[in-house]
Amino acid sequence: MDLAATSTLIHILQTRFEQHPQRHPDMHWAQILARLHAAPEKIRVLAAMEASGGEPDLLAVDAQTGELLFCDFSVESPAGRRSLCFDRKALDARKANKPGGCVDEMAAAIGIQLLDEQQYRLLQSLQAVDQKTSSWLATPAAVRDLGGALFGDQRYGQVFIYHNGADSYYAARGFRGVLRV
Repeated sequence: MDLAATSTLIHILQTRFEQHPQRHPDMHWAQILARLHAAPEKIRVLAAMEASGGEPDLLAVDAQTGELLFCDFSVESPAGRRSLCFDRKALDARKANKPGGCVDEMAAAIGIQLLDEQQYRLLQSLQAVDQKTSSWLATPAAVRDLGGALFGDQRYGQVFIYHNGADSYYAARGFRGVLRV
């Protein structure tokens, strides 16, 4: 990223951070900025999250490692990350009507990991998301080995975690990621 693009992204992240203090009441922007300057490769990842519609912001600080956890706070599943099978195995298994890709490969290309159920519930406690869409979630190996994958959404004021065949895809289902900085 060039200096102008980096500066623009930093401004977007700072504005979002300052507009939503309830998400991170014990943090100050100077702490975030110092961490980002110490890990410039993470700025490229945040830029990719932003470019695909994720609207990244600070989700939490890992109590054990001290790492900052950024995730996608977009109201609906990021528009640039929808209509995807869960992983390459599921995509390869589809015989007809294959989508353009799969979640695990797109997440790896961006440099993020899928939110797990606990992180997704934390996100939902800070802001209601996925009220019209849904988001694939990190899935336990035992579920995936049986052909399934997890996704979540919020309906009727409740957060729901569901399962679906990993080879399914929908225009309204995408994925949210987490980045450790």
